[in-house]
Amino acid sequence: MPPAQNDRHSQVARYRHEALGVVFRVSDHALSVLCWQRLREPFEGAWALPSGPVGPGETLGACVARQLASRVDITKIAHLEQLETRSDPDRDPSQRTIATAYLGLVPSTADPHLPKSANWLNTTHLPAMAFDHASIVQSAIERLRSKLSYSNIGFALAPPEFTIAQLRDIYATALGRDISATNLQRVLQRRGQLEPTGATAHPSSAGGRPAARFRFRHTQLEITDPFAVLRPADRQT
Repeated sequence: MPPAQNDRHSQVARYRHEALGVVFRVSDHALSVLCWQRLREPFEGAWALPSGPVGPGETLGACVARQLASRVDITKIAHLEQLETRSDPDRDPSQRTIATAYLGLVPSTADPHLPKSANWLNTTHLPAMAFDHASIVQSAIERLRSKLSYSNIGFALAPPEFTIAQLRDIYATALGRDISATNLQRVLQRRGQLEPTGATAHPSSAGGRPAARFRFRHTQLEITDPFAVLRPADRQT
């Protein structure tokens, strides 16, 4: 039997490991993702997610926070969680790179300053993207839509106060389908996610009774219905 050091499977490989952020915001009836345009090869000129290598002594979470802070005001991000790790040997044509992605959410009213190379891109009309970033965006959309069904994660997309109609628009945009404002209010209130502020919206030009304003009870992630994700989408309540 050959010596262990000659067995390629016994060698400890060292690869570049990067953290990247998939940051979503709902605005102008679109679910948008924060991207920047690459200034060098590979994929020069293509759009990519904010990313960078994990530094010595740095955690993945600290790395993604650093990368996002260089492109967007990190204080505007209401929620950040680890999404997935990609390890396809060919995902980066320049060198072997393992990537750990994070899902971040920004409230619809936030408008953080962006450098010239960055922009919010509509997720329904994404251009060709660098590496496997388009696929990672789709994974993040699936995670967001799943969590909207069984948690209070909507707090991270909504402004501090809102009408039910405004919240319905945010949920419908994020979910990619129309939903009933009445059913949304009933479900979220039954799960204890919403509370009235006691205030009302400014009257519209059409007249009528001013709409009541609400807020999320908690602005930290909570699982409010652990079984909702197991039911068909058209039966979740």
